[in-house]
Amino acid sequence: MSQELTLQLIDTHAGGDVSRIVVGGITLLPGATVREQMHYLRDDADGLRKLLLEEPYGIPEMSVDLIVPATDPAAEVGYIIMEVMGYPIYSGSNTICTATAVLENGLVPKREGRQRFKLESPAGLVQIEALVENGVVEAITCGGLPSYIDTYRASIHVPNLGDVTYSVAYSGGFYALVDASELGFSLIRKEERDLADCAHRIVEAIQAERGFSHYTLGDVGPLPFLHFMGPLEQVGDHFYRSRSTTYVHPGVICRSTTGTGTSARLALMHHEGRIQPGDRLETVSLRETGFIGEFTGTRQEGIHTVVENSITGKSYVLARSDIVVNCNDALVDCTGLHHILSAAHTEPD
Repeated sequence: MSQELTLQLIDTHAGGDVSRIVVGGITLLPGATVREQMHYLRDDADGLRKLLLEEPYGIPEMSVDLIVPATDPAAEVGYIIMEVMGYPIYSGSNTICTATAVLENGLVPKREGRQRFKLESPAGLVQIEALVENGVVEAITCGGLPSYIDTYRASIHVPNLGDVTYSVAYSGGFYALVDASELGFSLIRKEERDLADCAHRIVEAIQAERGFSHYTLGDVGPLPFLHFMGPLEQVGDHFYRSRSTTYVHPGVICRSTTGTGTSARLALMHHEGRIQPGDRLETVSLRETGFIGEFTGTRQEGIHTVVENSITGKSYVLARSDIVVNCNDALVDCTGLHHILSAAHTEPD
């Protein structure tokens, strides 16, 4: 056999964030749950993530979602999320993209009108509602992870910035939430580089000062994300809008506002008494794209009031392709990849 291998992809985007959905070319992964399979990829087969997010195949601003068989009989399929910072257990934009891809690829039969089904993420089952009109997936609504405020309006000194006020929410990852106007930002596209630099400084300062622990997951590592919040505007009955942007990695500002960032903002709005169940928030990105989060209720988990929510957005299919992976190419690193590539997708000499 040659060193040339093939992966089947559907490239999509939601709000500008590109998600590469891997639909073929990978063997069945060990693990009794999708969460355990994610751990296997992270610990023993990180080559797939690196291959598709690094040159010459990708860039750090993209994400990868691997379709796997569901282990929960209530779900149609499972998916594992890979990003430049690692393996988040949940992502709103990736879920919207994955749900669209499984419909467009026929893994879930597409039906006109509204249809509901479940996906299995590393965080567990996710309820999906798809709106299909004239054969086109026009919107996906997915359940956001239960979110809560860990820290409210703390202050930290950041070198070259001064004292910064921030809150911390958990919504699938820990987010620092900061007021953009307090830092001199209007949240427009030309600020993108400066936003990334500012966020990196704040996140580094918080990481150096303290860590965070989830009420069931325990230590989930250093705080990785920061969400810049613009002014909150009421634009209708029970409907709000705010410019927003999310930092996820040094130099990387998400193209979308992110589903988990939107869920984090909903948790903060509830903490401040600004919203009631049934209220919705549209977050608007630097590229004028948006997601709509809906606050659906609360429950108590120990000392935390947990906000239940959903996220709605639209994903577009960009390409269906076979990625040819030639391990003899000096630019291609197949380390941590060979043992999960399906022999059925190996090209003969």
